[in-house]
Amino acid sequence: MRTRRTVLASGVAGLTGVTGCAGRRSRWQGDDSSERDGLNAATVDARLGFVGDLMLGRSVNDRWIDDDPTGVWGSTLPRLNELDGLVGNLECCVSEGGTKWPGKVYYFRSDPSFAIPALEAADASFVSLANNHILDFQAPALRDTRTHLDRAEITHAGAGPDLQTALDPAVFEAGDLTVAAFGLTDQSEAFAASANTAGTAFATLDPAVSETRSLVEGILDAAAAFDPDLVVASLHWGANWETTPRRVHERFGRWLVDRGVDVVHGHSAHVLQGVEVYRGRPIIYDAGDFVDDYVDYIDREGVHNKRSALFEVVVRDGDLDELLVEPTAIVDEAATLADPEIAAWVRDTVAERSAAFGTDVERADSGLSISLGED
Repeated sequence: MRTRRTVLASGVAGLTGVTGCAGRRSRWQGDDSSERDGLNAATVDARLGFVGDLMLGRSVNDRWIDDDPTGVWGSTLPRLNELDGLVGNLECCVSEGGTKWPGKVYYFRSDPSFAIPALEAADASFVSLANNHILDFQAPALRDTRTHLDRAEITHAGAGPDLQTALDPAVFEAGDLTVAAFGLTDQSEAFAASANTAGTAFATLDPAVSETRSLVEGILDAAAAFDPDLVVASLHWGANWETTPRRVHERFGRWLVDRGVDVVHGHSAHVLQGVEVYRGRPIIYDAGDFVDDYVDYIDREGVHNKRSALFEVVVRDGDLDELLVEPTAIVDEAATLADPEIAAWVRDTVAERSAAFGTDVERADSGLSISLGED
């Protein structure tokens, strides 16, 4: 079995599973029940959650800043705390300062006294900053965001004081796994970092573009230095309210897997898109919004941006084994576990939108299960 370092360095396709788990002790081993949610606990190396946009500004901030910050996670909090790690897109800056970027319509900023305790309560492991709102209050607020996240030991990538920093991958531990993660976006080119200016890790997310291939290969080389068990690409891509990904993004997601990425974590559309399993790796084209204060656009052909999901990757015995989809909804500026009617809609929607990629889904309690085993 190849090491992750070899796979990342060579870009070999046809991966055989994450490695480096043997001999490590799972956080679930030693549990007398021997089972957790129907899974054999002794074989689980990690359970890593993925959610879409975390928009903690505006009325979400106003609702929770003078209350318990953990309330923003509503009934999902116990479920989040069961995970070994959580990955999301931070769709706002975390700062009390900064000046509005001129000419924008929407500005998202969250007070650190709310955002940081909230993220800590959810056991957030990594947040991507590669999006079209992280510079809403310009470079000083981006600097504040990174500082507050660093102090809370919440890893992040995708934006920084210069291009190289924005591109640098982050590393964190999840259960028995070392995870390397990076963020990229093709939204808001005006926010793009340069060699000497702060901004995002902006790129044309197309494998046919030589500059993009070179940029990603550099990121993966840097990730390989951590000798990770799992590599995550968090991508803010595509237009709002679209229920299907662009073909170029489909090609890019598959190309990333060919280059050694284990999980492609997409967001930006504000609505759920399908899941593809490519070479045993999940491509979550869009995880939707996990928390926001936006209008529920049921009139946009029923896209329902307030209906979403928690996507949980289960790693067993060193292999990506299963993707669990837990339906959620946004109610009163809080993430909640979906009621039966909304859960049925989420299940049907994810199944229908994933069927276009030949993805088989099965019912699992209130949600879905997608096998990640290679044929």
